[in-house]
Amino acid sequence: MKTYKIFIGGGFPRSESGRTYPAVSASGDLLAHAVLSSRKDVREAVKAARGAQKSWAGRTAYNRGQVLYRIAEMMDSRKDEFVREVAACVPFADGGSDTDSGSDDDSGCEQQAVREAEIATDRWIWYAGWCDKFASVGGSSNPVAGPYFGFTIPEPTGVVGIVVPDEAPLASLVSRLAPVLVSGNTAVVIASEARPLPAIVLAEVLATSDVPGGVVNILTGHRQELVPPLASHGNVDALDLTGCDSELLAEARSAAAATVTRAITASASERQWLTPAAESPYIIESFCEYKTVWHPKGA
Repeated sequence: MKTYKIFIGGGFPRSESGRTYPAVSASGDLLAHAVLSSRKDVREAVKAARGAQKSWAGRTAYNRGQVLYRIAEMMDSRKDEFVREVAACVPFADGGSDTDSGSDDDSGCEQQAVREAEIATDRWIWYAGWCDKFASVGGSSNPVAGPYFGFTIPEPTGVVGIVVPDEAPLASLVSRLAPVLVSGNTAVVIASEARPLPAIVLAEVLATSDVPGGVVNILTGHRQELVPPLASHGNVDALDLTGCDSELLAEARSAAAATVTRAITASASERQWLTPAAESPYIIESFCEYKTVWHPKGA
């Protein structure tokens, strides 16, 4: 069976650990082998994300929208592959689906997988359209008692760590990654531990699209081993801990507090991965800082 690699800095390095683990289907069949990433891989991914962040944030909002739209185009060209990988994860892919996720019928499984792949592609397009618009929602022109203009402008937080849940592993990944990229953040993604293959295929899409190296970095492996060093890393500015269980969530939040790192999780409605509730411009704002600028009138 194929052994997939991790995705760091736009390339596919081998983990320094040399370890792998079996990626199995919902029925327990071996699908491939995924890398068991190490703490060093986390550090390398954060380093790559930090190195790419300034350049990515410096691009025009319109250009970032073009890049996100290109990801959707590339995903659509590999739709059959995404459907095949997601179909093996169907029991984890309920996420708000209106299809019977408990069905053992092969056609029903494929129908769900097709729907999730299409929703994930459409979600990239949806967020691509927000790149040059979200500042109008999050920013403002402030009334000032004096001869000044006051403007509040959203800016990217920086490097964001994302822990992907197991349910709907493709749709949930896109739902949490796309809004992070809109404003100019870069990301270190810890893929679904139980269902890593959709994330690995997405990494191959990113590598062949217009996404600059280091903007998205994807690691596979055990959350318990990867989340603590990610949460405590001084160069990580924000965390999306949606994929953590309660015990790991408490540990990660404690580690994040030591470095004053913002830590959030998706709301109950946002976890309906296959519905419009999972997409919102306010998720973009969750990973923004706000700068207020004063400017004299007439100057």
